[in-house]
Amino acid sequence: MLKNAKNAYTITVSGFYGEKNFRLAYKIIGIFLAVVWAGCFIALTVRTVERKIIYPLKYKEEILEVSEKHGVDAAFVFAVANTESGFDPLSVSEKGAVGIMQIRAETAAYIAELRGITEYDIKNEKTNLDFGAYYLKYLSGKFYGIREISAAYNAGEGKVKEWLKNAEYSKDGKELYKIPYAETSAYVDKILRATDKYKKLYGKLLDK
Repeated sequence: MLKNAKNAYTITVSGFYGEKNFRLAYKIIGIFLAVVWAGCFIALTVRTVERKIIYPLKYKEEILEVSEKHGVDAAFVFAVANTESGFDPLSVSEKGAVGIMQIRAETAAYIAELRGITEYDIKNEKTNLDFGAYYLKYLSGKFYGIREISAAYNAGEGKVKEWLKNAEYSKDGKELYKIPYAETSAYVDKILRATDKYKKLYGKLLDK
């Protein structure tokens, strides 16, 4: 009888702790699922904010068109348009650069001359995007990569050529390892970051 009582006690205790462990496991699973759900929600929220506000596809059709027309990476063009003006066609800089791609009058005239265009309105949205994409393609034929092209778009072709000849800024005369202008350096970093973001957020959509 004593043996039976002992067995009954053992079963009761193990049952109690079994139920307790089950409840604990249930709580842990519940907390885990809540954390996973919260993480997914935050990730989706961040991605939505990035797509809708920080890295939107404004002027999508126009930019995809001029990118294909001039053979320029669409993500790069979106990054430049976003960084330069935030896609604002009425934007005018202190230096007189206008439009979505922030093109100065002398740069527009140079681009028009290269293309044999005599009449144009650089303030026109489509013309501004077209000239900007063409200029990026032109610079890509002059410089090694997106870092150098972006620097030239911001500081000027002549300045970047000078920097590439300086051993302090370039080791091989092709790539810029240091950009002496703080404004241009920050600009290039923004372009590189934005280009990467557009590729990650929109992927194959920009390859069409």
